[in-house]
Amino acid sequence: MHGLPSIPQTLRPWRRGPRRACLQDGATEAAQASHPAMTRLRSEDRFDVVVIGGGAGGLSVASVAARLGQRVALIEASGELGGECLHTGCVPSKTLIRSAHVAQLMRRGDEFGVAARDPEPDMAAVNARVRRVVGRLQHHDDPARFEAYGVEVIFGVARFLDPHHVETAGRRLYGRRFVLATGSLPWVPPIPGLSQAGYWTNETLFGVSEAPRRLAIIGAGPVGVEMAQAFQRLGWTVTLMESREHILPGEDAGAAEALRAVLEAEGATVHTSARVAAIDAGTDGHVLYLADGSQVVADRILVAAGRKAATGGLDLHAAGVTLDEGGTVAVDSRQRTRSRHIFAVGDVCGPYHFSHLASYQAGVVIQNALFRVPARADLRALPRVVYSDPELAQVGMTVAEAEQRHGDIEVHRADFADLDRAVAEGEDRGYVRIVFRRGRIVGATVLGAHAGEMLPQLVQAVRGRLSPRDIVAAVHAYPTLAEIIKRAVEPYYGERLFRPRVRTLVRWLDRLLP
Repeated sequence: MHGLPSIPQTLRPWRRGPRRACLQDGATEAAQASHPAMTRLRSEDRFDVVVIGGGAGGLSVASVAARLGQRVALIEASGELGGECLHTGCVPSKTLIRSAHVAQLMRRGDEFGVAARDPEPDMAAVNARVRRVVGRLQHHDDPARFEAYGVEVIFGVARFLDPHHVETAGRRLYGRRFVLATGSLPWVPPIPGLSQAGYWTNETLFGVSEAPRRLAIIGAGPVGVEMAQAFQRLGWTVTLMESREHILPGEDAGAAEALRAVLEAEGATVHTSARVAAIDAGTDGHVLYLADGSQVVADRILVAAGRKAATGGLDLHAAGVTLDEGGTVAVDSRQRTRSRHIFAVGDVCGPYHFSHLASYQAGVVIQNALFRVPARADLRALPRVVYSDPELAQVGMTVAEAEQRHGDIEVHRADFADLDRAVAEGEDRGYVRIVFRRGRIVGATVLGAHAGEMLPQLVQAVRGRLSPRDIVAAVHAYPTLAEIIKRAVEPYYGERLFRPRVRTLVRWLDRLLP
């Protein structure tokens, strides 16, 4: 490089590689300053990939892209990486659920030959543990880690200026490609009186330090059900309300009703087909008026009625990005928005609000945006878990969905009450139901202790990577809870094995062969 004239920073090509001649030989600095190329951004503000959102999906794209040699900017508005899952969602909720489970085990001590004890939950101490766990896991999302990969981490709010430029933290960034990973926010229904009464969402729930009181939960989806059981076990008096016919309306109806029975047996009150019409705030308790004329009195209200995509302030219209009818970013099966160089992953585009879905979609984006492989998202084997006790896990189609879509299905069931390890653990509630069609497993519902831990084998089966025969042929350790998967598959072959024609074949073989 010796002997070459110095090239102004603003004129250096933003992509790595050999420099190109930008000016004619002998150009003066004045000529350079007047050159049209000078209107370009500084090279440090030009990136191959700009990721907006530092949750699971955004971090996955940013780290992989940077390690593949791309120039990457990661913009996060909250001031810390990790997203909703780490700070106000998956991690804190599961930590709180664990404390509640310990409290419930203390009450059940007599079942195990240990003196039962009525626990004295300390919400301040419980949530202090929640914060410790979050803090311990935060190091995985330390900005320094991603900067070491080559990611430039920028804390600020991003706003699109046009399809290739965003403004953030007083800077104007050019991106050849963008990834939207801004997540979602709690949706708060427009109930008269709710604002006056005050309410919690998952964003404020894990700072609770007061003694147990009366809690009303609006919405009986996964978050509502999980928190209803956890707070009831931690000494609160909980009322759970759902506007639709069943709790967990997106899940298997039979399993949902079984969980409702568990909640009610533990002392929670559950109302279904119950829409909250209005709330009267009071100093001695808030009165929630239901549409059917009944009333619920509570000291605190938790809103768990769903979530909405976090798109506010992005000015997506300037980038040519459109929203679907539900307010999420519209994407195709390759995670591309209407502006093909702009991708989206996670809650901001859905269709489900799972951290593991965001990470999966990030992989699809990496293949499309960097390797130019036309990969498509396939959600047929997407697992999901409600972390209640017992847990409710699902992959593929429920029985009702399979009957509606195909009709010609077989369903086989195994009960935890018949499983040795479950009986020994005192965790014999629940069952596994597996849906078969034309020799394949197309769906499975697991209701039981640690149900989520049993999904990987079933996920591979629904993907078509494992046949029912593979599951039956595999040796499962005894005694384990995971044995129940094999138990549920075995009847599928048993019904065929003991048919009259097979028995006839065995008799003939016995006669013909020594």
